[in-house]
Amino acid sequence: MSAIRYFNRHRSQLETEQVYGEGFLKFSYANPLGALPLHLMVKRAGFSRWYGKRMDDPATTAKIAPFLEKYGLDPAEFADSPESYRSFNEFFYRKLKPAARPIADSKAVFPADGRHLGFQMASAIDGVFVKGQRFDLGKLLGDDSLAARYADGSLVLSRLCPVDYHRFHFPATGTPGEVKLINGPLFSVSPIALRRRLSYLWENKRTITRLETPDLGTVLLLEIGATCVGSILQTFTPGQPVKKGDEKGYFAFGGSSTITIFEPGAVKLAGDLVEWSSKQIELYAKVGTAMGE
Repeated sequence: MSAIRYFNRHRSQLETEQVYGEGFLKFSYANPLGALPLHLMVKRAGFSRWYGKRMDDPATTAKIAPFLEKYGLDPAEFADSPESYRSFNEFFYRKLKPAARPIADSKAVFPADGRHLGFQMASAIDGVFVKGQRFDLGKLLGDDSLAARYADGSLVLSRLCPVDYHRFHFPATGTPGEVKLINGPLFSVSPIALRRRLSYLWENKRTITRLETPDLGTVLLLEIGATCVGSILQTFTPGQPVKKGDEKGYFAFGGSSTITIFEPGAVKLAGDLVEWSSKQIELYAKVGTAMGE
């Protein structure tokens, strides 16, 4: 299986992802022997709850220092010192200092640290991770009429790895509505899994929030659950206006994804995002940096 490559906007270079739990993912999604445990156990919410509780154990603080060293994270960005966290999970959904993630002047900014794919027109997507895979907006949104309204709008998939900062933020200024939950299983959202079956994104548990904005129309914000994600936790108040870059919520332990969908013509996505996405290569960019105008 080929390595996961992405283009790092901040370093202007192609890089190879260090995959957390790579052996487990390859066995579960690429080995025929992994199919049985995948469907009997791994995809089920109970497995992720069990794993999440393990990461709440105070003894897991011993994992923090080796994790920092292996993945090269910078504790100077953290709002609290690494020694202050009471579990690995608490470290996992850590906050950062505001200065660590300045917010760009663009109308729309990335909602999370991660590897992003962006498509100017959702209905014209001809390849996600591999050629021939397309989004099924109707199933993703659980609403065919809503999907028809956004079919020619722009779509950005933001994938958070376990090594990333795991709080997600509002990509634009506006007023968010209530959160809609669509229940489902918890498959992995790693490219190792999504190269084989993109539909995990609209089969998995997910949440949808409508953000009413003054100049970008109604923006749809989705959070996608995944294997070993204990919870999708929202920290905003529905009906209360927010500013671009304000925190929306966080994922407990595990990698996951957010999806941002704009109405047709509302936004022009950043050139580097569109360029690399057309090659089925993700763009790494930090939360608050320019996503579109």
